[in-house]
Amino acid sequence: MPIIVQFSDIHIAAGADGEVDDRSGPVRALRNAVSSVLALPERPDCLVLTGDLVDRGLPAEYARLTALLSPLPIPVYPLPGKHDDRALLRAAFADRAPLESPDGDPQAPVRYAVEIAGTRLVCCDTTVPGRPHGELGPELLDWLEATLAAAPRTPTVLAVHHPPFPIGVRFLDELALRDAAELGALLARHPQVERVISGHVHRAAVGAVGGVTAVTCPSTYRQIYLDTTSPGQAAVTGEPAGFAVHIVGTGRPAVTHFVPTGVYRPLMHVD
Repeated sequence: MPIIVQFSDIHIAAGADGEVDDRSGPVRALRNAVSSVLALPERPDCLVLTGDLVDRGLPAEYARLTALLSPLPIPVYPLPGKHDDRALLRAAFADRAPLESPDGDPQAPVRYAVEIAGTRLVCCDTTVPGRPHGELGPELLDWLEATLAAAPRTPTVLAVHHPPFPIGVRFLDELALRDAAELGALLARHPQVERVISGHVHRAAVGAVGGVTAVTCPSTYRQIYLDTTSPGQAAVTGEPAGFAVHIVGTGRPAVTHFVPTGVYRPLMHVD
């Protein structure tokens, strides 16, 4: 039963001095998320990070990020978000994921596929340097088509940063994936894809693209206020931080759980 844990929008942030304060909110929040995963009754098969892992794209931020993740005894597969630096992300996780670019350019989009306990995880970079919205573009869409066609019978999870469906919050939907329709048409040709997972919006939401269930992961740090009015408020809220757990490739439809951070023990046994 392959179990994929997803963290997103971690935002490890350095201060004005370029150093990361261990007492800062993002650091404490990530430490709590790691403890929560370690407390799960079954060890997950891997952790996927769907972008905005750090706040300013600085070496000290990536160094602290990887140190905080080091207690997890599982593979870690990262993707960048709009706050990340592709080259520094590649360097930070060089020994943990296949992050080499095809032409050797450290700032090229991150794209790779890995096998996890009979399931395939395909990670595809949707960031546009210097812009907040997402886009795959023809080259990455072609790569994704070929990558999915290479394993048509293997249950697959596609990981991106920007959600490929509108979540109903105006200012977030303005920053979504611009070529979601093209992605949907592609996914309709590859029914082995059981889930599309993303982050970016600091909320848990469920939608669909190309007939595939798509979800966004809560932030391990701060959640965005759910305001579906127009024009609406752009604000953070006091909702608890969290992460996602995806169970895929069991011979049944994939299932996703959203877990608030914290170490939760059984309170009572239910007959």
